[in-house]
Amino acid sequence: MPTPEKTSFSRIVAAGRDLLEAGGQQGLTMQNVAERVGVRAPSLYKHISNRAALLVAVAEATIDDLAARLESTDGSIEGLVRGYRQFALAWPEGFRLMFSADAPPEALARVATPLLRASRQFVGEQDALEAARLVTAWATGFIKMELIGAFRLGGDVDRAFEYGLAGIRRALADGH
Repeated sequence: MPTPEKTSFSRIVAAGRDLLEAGGQQGLTMQNVAERVGVRAPSLYKHISNRAALLVAVAEATIDDLAARLESTDGSIEGLVRGYRQFALAWPEGFRLMFSADAPPEALARVATPLLRASRQFVGEQDALEAARLVTAWATGFIKMELIGAFRLGGDVDRAFEYGLAGIRRALADGH
């Protein structure tokens, strides 16, 4: 009778996500994942070929989690952007990983679907991609600045976020 597996691909990826959040990309090692899931490092290679594949798997799981969260919003541009920000604040290292070369393009395309849908409804088919890019660029820049602590002049960052989001909505509405 074969020995039962002590871990699984999904447990490895979940451990990878937790380690990523705890120690950044440098803390996401095969050895650390093995310890987290209770196996020796060589046993991981039955499930994942190397650290690069681990980074891709963790990035894809993170992106898929974000996609599910965005799909659970009301589907409005505001709801999607607020959900995007909440996700980034909850998973800041995963958020950063999504913008690395390790993020699979097909997963990124899947996560774009809700915003493209909202953009089409708001500005029409012809300008949907441009609108989605505008919204994403603004939100991502704001969130990245927030995550690194760049808003040092005081004031309420949540209020500034809502102010910017309202401005983006007006700009899209005025464009049509």
